[in-house]
Amino acid sequence: MAYNPPNAWHMFNEDLPLDKFPEHGVDARAAQAIVNSETWTDTQPEMNLSSFVTTFTEPESEEVAHHHFLKNHIDHDMYPQLFALENRMVKWLHQLWNGPEGVTPYGTATVGSSEACMLAGLAHKWNWRTARKAAGKDASRPNLVTGGNVQIVWKKFMRYFDVEPRIIPLEPGKYTLTAEKLADYVDENTIAVVAIAGQTFTGEDDDFEGIQKWLDDYQKRTGHDVPMHIDGASGGFVNPFVYPDYKWDFRLPRVKSINASGHKFGLVPPGLGWVVFRDDTVFHKDLIFYVNYLGGEMPTATLNFSRNGFQIAYQYYVFVRLGFDGYKTIMTQTVNNSQLLRDLLVESGYFKIMNHTQRIPVVALTLNEKYTNFSEFDVSAKVRERGWVLSAYSMPPNAQNVRSLRVVVRPHLNRTVIRGLATDIINACKWLEKHGGNATPPALHGQHSDEVTAVTKC
Repeated sequence: MAYNPPNAWHMFNEDLPLDKFPEHGVDARAAQAIVNSETWTDTQPEMNLSSFVTTFTEPESEEVAHHHFLKNHIDHDMYPQLFALENRMVKWLHQLWNGPEGVTPYGTATVGSSEACMLAGLAHKWNWRTARKAAGKDASRPNLVTGGNVQIVWKKFMRYFDVEPRIIPLEPGKYTLTAEKLADYVDENTIAVVAIAGQTFTGEDDDFEGIQKWLDDYQKRTGHDVPMHIDGASGGFVNPFVYPDYKWDFRLPRVKSINASGHKFGLVPPGLGWVVFRDDTVFHKDLIFYVNYLGGEMPTATLNFSRNGFQIAYQYYVFVRLGFDGYKTIMTQTVNNSQLLRDLLVESGYFKIMNHTQRIPVVALTLNEKYTNFSEFDVSAKVRERGWVLSAYSMPPNAQNVRSLRVVVRPHLNRTVIRGLATDIINACKWLEKHGGNATPPALHGQHSDEVTAVTKC
């Protein structure tokens, strides 16, 4: 315990007021000790494999973060170089995601991919509405088409911004969006089709090329030009480095916008997201505001205004520190470690794999049907005794009867740790096979199954 001066000892012998503002202050070291002691029982971030969010940092990157954490990034007049770094990285990402040459890239850093998705959705809604009005058609009923594997932010976008949700249900064994059922959901009011690169549930990708081909044929039949948005929150910082020939990005002409999470496989602490548009005409000009009360006139096109600037500097540090080759090495190694983990767990006989394509570092499993006296939720609870946090959840409709155990493999886990993790999971299964389990899904407290699944995922 940190040293605490005499005037702070009473804070260790009395209860802190929980329902009113503290009347008296304490020494800085005492306050530090109090805060840290109250969080002793929180999960160790490095062992939280339920979340995609980065939990490893280098000392030098911590120093970069500390140097910039007092900067309000929106104040471009005071911190123009930080703004210049952001614009430079937008151009880098546009190139990394194979944006067309000869255009002006446009994009922005955001507070996580949630804000990035919202901005992309608004851009497509505005463009659709402008085109409808120009054609003298009704523009009051926009809809967005995506699969049941969509992250909850898209449901928020549709509710918050009055867009009709057209979510294609999943089926057991089919957990990605394909072109198969688009005809029942896409129409003249569709502002975009959202496809996912590295979905949360199983880590798999939607069928990008199949969806584009269907939309091309649809336009030939109807004249309706429907764009695609790629939610690359997890895959956006894996695909370019591990699968350079894989067409998931702006190489597909219908892809007009892409988002990715810098704080996931971009290797930055939370919260940082990116949204990049095919060119500067995709982001509707009416969504840009200009303000001058912080100094010189500056454009703003984000939902948040004030925000911390350290993540911008941190991301720049990581890009410069690693370069393309460094990212390629790290992501390839992490995907290989995911393959090792899935092999060890499947070979144990307890599990069947759900993500047959190991594209991003996610291992999604379901228990072998012969084990009926314990569930994936029991396994998650049992390995928690060893400190590991693994996601267990039910799949969205119409596959809600399928339960999954998901492990997000991170770059800081070496092969020795992976083998130790596999041993802990298998030992948990052996204990549960003998003694049985009684964990229940975190049900569901009156929520619908799709809402619960979304809430429990990261």
